[in-house]
Amino acid sequence: MIRRERERMLVSGPVTLANVAALLEEGYAQIGAGVRTVDLAEVTELDSSLLAALLAWLRAARQRGTELAFSNMPQGLETIAKLYGVAELLPATRSERSAHH
Repeated sequence: MIRRERERMLVSGPVTLANVAALLEEGYAQIGAGVRTVDLAEVTELDSSLLAALLAWLRAARQRGTELAFSNMPQGLETIAKLYGVAELLPATRSERSAHH
């Protein structure tokens, strides 16, 4: 499920192969409407389809000439991204970057 708070899109609940297609389309619409940050704090379950969705949203934002950042990435997602060698492609929000350094 996605809800919007200004320029932030909050993703909640499970994000798995079972529901990612609908979530992906909703995310595209939100990015087109001005979302700049995707907050993942409320994701309860995930698989590699969440990573695929984030990369697709990132590509869509870049095609529009806008920046997109991700906040509160679940540990499991970071593990999958590192395993696939794409962790550096997922821009974290400024506050999260400084917290990791």
